[in-house]
Amino acid sequence: MTDRLTSIITKTGDDGSTGLGDGSRISKSDIRIQAIGDVDELNSQLGLLASDSTLPQDIVCLLQQIQHRLFDLGAELSVPGYTALAEDHVTTLELAVQTHQTSLPPLREFILPGGCAAAAQAHVCRSVCRRAERSVVALDAAAPVSDAARHYLNRLSDCLFVIARVLNQRAGQSDIFWQAANKKSMP
Repeated sequence: MTDRLTSIITKTGDDGSTGLGDGSRISKSDIRIQAIGDVDELNSQLGLLASDSTLPQDIVCLLQQIQHRLFDLGAELSVPGYTALAEDHVTTLELAVQTHQTSLPPLREFILPGGCAAAAQAHVCRSVCRRAERSVVALDAAAPVSDAARHYLNRLSDCLFVIARVLNQRAGQSDIFWQAANKKSMP
């Protein structure tokens, strides 16, 4: 492998622009950069979760696989017209949800983010994923984004929800059920 990043400090962004993968430059405030940044933040939050030494190895492997796909998504977003994700990546997430959900009790109430520290971090990842999804959808309204990219983020937030529940279960903690302030006013 050749050196890809020979200089970290380039000063080319000092004017408020940044380079895309195709060599073009756009404003750092562009919606495309917002989407790339949100996906990058999600990947960082997942790295924090995956670094937890108490995590089961199957969850760590799944999280690392997801991190690679998010890096692919970042590449896709940084080169307009390029596609990196495919529907089989979405299917992989769906299968992970199905596999992990079989051990969980059915939900009859909404749950709060929390429980053990790893589950709480998985919920942080889930909410950051939702923001990344909103950014990618907003970008798609201005410049086409692949269906697989949007689908992947949508499924990923579901997967992270299930992972949070699994982590609580494996830590011997129950889900924290929402208690409405006034249940009589609920439909």
